[in-house]
Amino acid sequence: MGWKTLDDMDLNGKRVLVRVDINVPIVDGVVTDSTRIRRIAPTVRDILAAGGKPILLAHFGRPGGERRENLSLNQLVPTLERAFETRVLFAADCIGAGAEAAADALQPGEVLLLENTRFHATETKNDPELAAGMARLGEIYCNDAFSAAHRAHSSTEAIARLLPACAGRLMQAELQALESALSQPQRPVTAVVGGAKVSTKLELLGNLIEKVDHLVIGGGMANTFLVAKGLPVGISLAERIMKDTAAEILAKAKAAGCEIILPSDIAVAKKFEAHAEHEILPADQCPEDGMILDAGPDSLARINEVFEASKTLIWNGPLGAFELEPFDAATNAAALKAAALTRAGQLISVAGGGDTVAALNASGAAGDFTYISTAGGAFLEWMEGKELPGVAALESA
Repeated sequence: MGWKTLDDMDLNGKRVLVRVDINVPIVDGVVTDSTRIRRIAPTVRDILAAGGKPILLAHFGRPGGERRENLSLNQLVPTLERAFETRVLFAADCIGAGAEAAADALQPGEVLLLENTRFHATETKNDPELAAGMARLGEIYCNDAFSAAHRAHSSTEAIARLLPACAGRLMQAELQALESALSQPQRPVTAVVGGAKVSTKLELLGNLIEKVDHLVIGGGMANTFLVAKGLPVGISLAERIMKDTAAEILAKAKAAGCEIILPSDIAVAKKFEAHAEHEILPADQCPEDGMILDAGPDSLARINEVFEASKTLIWNGPLGAFELEPFDAATNAAALKAAALTRAGQLISVAGGGDTVAALNASGAAGDFTYISTAGGAFLEWMEGKELPGVAALESA
């Protein structure tokens, strides 16, 4: 762990610039999902409890360097005040005289929210001058936005080199969970990778086969691997032009001692719709007009066996067309099995990615996983073994 936390900093009386992700959905001016705001509340409360003065840096949407009223962070103030249970002030810019005056006037117990960092076009260019303007507002920098850590922006990377820097509680929890899952895991390690396309997860698969003991492949991706093995997939979603690449991954996994687990039986329908008439068939018997929409019960039994023998599980992507009943069966059952093993203390389970979070929430298993990351791109890039600029900057601070 080469980065500091809030516990390593003297926060009393200090202005603490906190980079957060509060990029929440809004409909008609109302926040419809405040999950991201609730998850940064512990960091804000801990800074206040230690006598610090939190000043929040955040982006919102994609304004492209233009000041757009519908993307102003001012509209989040009421939701933030409810989450933090304290007064939240607002500054109409994230740099400049007005922001500096607001930071100077901040009283103990209050929080200051700065305007959308991406109203400045140079934010996404990691501009050191913009970072310097932000740094003048605080005395300590705290990054609590793991979901933005894969971007080298002024508010995530350059600024961390200008002030004493640390990770916030959410960033700390995320990094500790990820390090325990892949950097220094308890073995055996199993990864579940699902989703539609092999082409979008080539780097991920390449990294995982070198680091895990078992790799469960599901969803449309699994169909591409079945094609690579010479099995029929009918009219299923599959990247047939990727079959040689899939075959190479299978060969590399074998050489690395990583067992790849593909469906041994399949749920096949003629239509892609909920409650479509379907049948369970061996994986080598998909008819020409058939569509593989889920893994079957024999496949699930094998996955459960692997989970029971594992100490660590990393999950990214569903095993089938989880958005359509009953083709969510394998995903739901495997998720509940992982949740039960985690609850019993037999498994460390870490999951992330948009579809993954939705699938685990739908199954009712999410609450028992060791950690679920809401960071999409950053979680995926970490699984791919890439350096995340926002984390690297904290490690060198």
